[in-house]
Amino acid sequence: MINRRNFYVLITLGVLLTGITQTAQSQAASTSISGNPAAVNSKVGNGALQNFIEKKLHIKNDYGVQYGGMLLGDANNLFSGGIPRAKKWTFDDLFLFNITLDTEKMGAWKNGLFGLQYLKLYSQQVNRQAGAVEGYNSVIGVSPTSRSELYQFWYKHDFFNKKLIVRIGKSLPTIDFGNVIRPVPLSLAKDIPSITGLIYTPVYINSSQDGVLPGYYNSAYGVTLNFVPVKSWYFNYGVYDGNLARGVQTGLKILPTLNGSYFHIAETGANWLLRKNSYPGKLGIGVWHEDGLVSSNNLSEHNTSGVYFFGSQRLWYKNSENNFSGISGFFQYGINNSSVLQVNKYVGTGLTAFGLFPKRIDDSLGVGVSLGWLNKRIFSRATELMFQGYYQAIIMNGLYLEPAVTYLPTPGASSSAAWAGTLRALLLF
Repeated sequence: MINRRNFYVLITLGVLLTGITQTAQSQAASTSISGNPAAVNSKVGNGALQNFIEKKLHIKNDYGVQYGGMLLGDANNLFSGGIPRAKKWTFDDLFLFNITLDTEKMGAWKNGLFGLQYLKLYSQQVNRQAGAVEGYNSVIGVSPTSRSELYQFWYKHDFFNKKLIVRIGKSLPTIDFGNVIRPVPLSLAKDIPSITGLIYTPVYINSSQDGVLPGYYNSAYGVTLNFVPVKSWYFNYGVYDGNLARGVQTGLKILPTLNGSYFHIAETGANWLLRKNSYPGKLGIGVWHEDGLVSSNNLSEHNTSGVYFFGSQRLWYKNSENNFSGISGFFQYGINNSSVLQVNKYVGTGLTAFGLFPKRIDDSLGVGVSLGWLNKRIFSRATELMFQGYYQAIIMNGLYLEPAVTYLPTPGASSSAAWAGTLRALLLF
């Protein structure tokens, strides 16, 4: 069973693959990626489309113009449980296209970069059918779930040899704050392409911040400061349009809303390599404050705050210290003092195995556990527990196929346990 829109997506995938396969041999080897790159990456793609066009048109200098994107399609099946009269089959399609302009390569000033990203989403109410408050599929969030928007529009400038980076404009704070998926940013090798490929929402935005922190697919205007004096330590601060907290769909806004409602967040963290520079790990801790009206589920309050921390660690290598194959783990925690937000406290953890099967060294598989303490003023259940497992297979350069199975023994918006399956196809170009 498939709807018309999903059929068109599959046709588009086939057309793009026809061209991209001609340049696949010239591309770098594929590696495991996050289950939803649109939620944690400032730009998405692998350069295959641009390389193909430049080769066909005999373009030898791109003058600092880079473009690419992705197509993502899901088929979701609710095996059992969920809300009364739930739809068993649901679908979602996501298209993302981005362009960056390097000011120095274009003949202007040094250390400047412009970024623009367009997002097109068509989706049914996938998570609602399972009664999942936190979301077992991160592609679908609040309504409207079908949308077309200017997703990102920003300018970034590097100062002091990239020790201070300033980004201003419409962007995703989840790139810089609470991003447990990002690998350890050290140049001493052993970096992992993505800590996990889980598709559930809490791995992309800590559930205790959901509803106030701008992110996929509600980006927001603001300013982000990244201070990285040494490779092993960083400090980030950001201030953004805070109207998401009162239900405004900031992702759909072309212009910023300046009405005194702002979201502030600060985070610091450290990275390390253990056992003779072989086992990368990281730890981050942050605080945030919503300065303005917070409203949800017919409840409201003024101002709310929270804290969070997260970390990841490479735990084991399969063969040697020069092999990516092995196992990594991660954890998350967050808490807020809100009487309005749906989740007041969150704990999550997971394990990811990379390249454990012969001749499939670029594949990954993993499991995750999510536990959210629900707002007692909204839900009858005290907690929502979620388990998820996935396998991410690289079919060819840039094309990924990822089945995932989710079990919710205590879905927050349903009285019965739910089992759900997702088959995700993702094409980077």
